[in-house]
Amino acid sequence: MSTHLAAALVIFCLMQIFIVAKMGGSLVLHLGIIVAIGAFAIFARGLERRWEVLDFSALSRSSLNIRFRRDVAQLWLVSIASGLLWIPIAIIFRFLFG
Repeated sequence: MSTHLAAALVIFCLMQIFIVAKMGGSLVLHLGIIVAIGAFAIFARGLERRWEVLDFSALSRSSLNIRFRRDVAQLWLVSIASGLLWIPIAIIFRFLFG
């Protein structure tokens, strides 16, 4: 799970930086990136702790495989979708503050 978490965090960070830079992001938007990366890291650590607990559980191998695939799919979906959320935020910010 940690390999997926690390890769998703890198993709998440790069997408946010690229999108905000392309949208002409100001200092406020760049500070928002720092907050978003911190929140994503906290989410990722919670997911990693969950899997540490599940490793010691009495669940069957097939049940763990299903949960793993679901968690990986959700991780990548959140990573990509939340990076794209900066587009409407940057548009609204540009409209309000020029």
